[in-house]
Amino acid sequence: MVTRNRSNILFALIIILLLGIILLMGIGVITPKTEPPEIRQANDGTVAKEFVYQESKKVVTESVGFTADEIENIAVYERYNKAVVNIATEVVGYNWFLEPVPRKGSSGSGSIFDERGYILTNNHVVENAYKVNITLADGELFEGEVVGADPENDLAVIHFDPGSHPLVTISFGNSDSLKVGQKVLAIGNPFAFERTLTTGIISGLGRPLKNDKGIIIRNLIQTDASINPGNSGGPLLNSNGELIGVNTMIYTPSGGSVGIGFAVPAATARRVVPDLMEFGFVQRGWIDIDPVPIFPSLVRYAKLPVNQGILVSRVKPNGNAAAAGLKGGSPDRIVRSGDSIIYLGGDIIVGIDDEPVASIEDFYAALEQSRPGDVIRVKVIRNRREHILNIALDGRTGGTD
Repeated sequence: MVTRNRSNILFALIIILLLGIILLMGIGVITPKTEPPEIRQANDGTVAKEFVYQESKKVVTESVGFTADEIENIAVYERYNKAVVNIATEVVGYNWFLEPVPRKGSSGSGSIFDERGYILTNNHVVENAYKVNITLADGELFEGEVVGADPENDLAVIHFDPGSHPLVTISFGNSDSLKVGQKVLAIGNPFAFERTLTTGIISGLGRPLKNDKGIIIRNLIQTDASINPGNSGGPLLNSNGELIGVNTMIYTPSGGSVGIGFAVPAATARRVVPDLMEFGFVQRGWIDIDPVPIFPSLVRYAKLPVNQGILVSRVKPNGNAAAAGLKGGSPDRIVRSGDSIIYLGGDIIVGIDDEPVASIEDFYAALEQSRPGDVIRVKVIRNRREHILNIALDGRTGGTD
């Protein structure tokens, strides 16, 4: 009887032990031995782990726990963030006694594109600055100077002497081949947070936008990569770390980012930077006239034959436009519009090089990529008839004023 009881107790203990083992395996405390994930050497020398998830049949490549997209972001940032600088300016203000005093100016970001100490940024970051302070990634502070500025594209080049300090530079990429949906990365100093990385895609191309000075900047890159105050002048990069744009502004009613940012394309920077470095301004061709955009009340008052175009108010005497036969208005027919005096009776420009000119924006855009000395075909309306004039362009150094 005792032996039978002992056998029953032993059997019960074995059952309890087996149930305990099964329970522990079920909650993961004890796991069966399995083969570890395969570790293979990536082509670039990094160690990658390949995991196969049976639920989704998806293969995810990771390096130290990062996805391929994260690895790309990290690589671009770690290589090029040191080429992004913080820019802070001082401007001249006046106290109650009209004495000049230094005041805090604008701040923004910039990209070192030349190891001699040349930085590309926005014009509005350094405009009217008498002092430019440049802070590198390691915290070292330099004083720089504005070499040249292009208000029409909101670009500027500044320079500082790096001495023996080694510099990391960013090279220009090809912005002409960009596609909507392409990944981009922005590095800058928003709200004084140094060298912040944001990512996104290209949302649109060829966007025109009027800045707060009324200047229309054309062919902008639109992106949803977060661009905030302080990002201005910083680089917009492609996945290879090449500069494809210069972050310039955001579209927002509140001053913060709402997912619509804009950058000046690298193609524009490539075109204007050499002039800024050599001359301090962009050498653009110009028809030496006083242009007046046509508006409805002017059409009615002067009985103009067209509703759109550029009225030639005055032509510079002895200039190229006058030599080509372009006619300005008469001093006997003057009308005032606001603070402007308009001379009536002159030619009306309606086309340049087979492109229609309907507004002052079209007029500037038609001359944007021209150079002094270029000869252009100008279509004008004179006495209600069309005429074609071949005009050699003069030079223009300023903005759109």
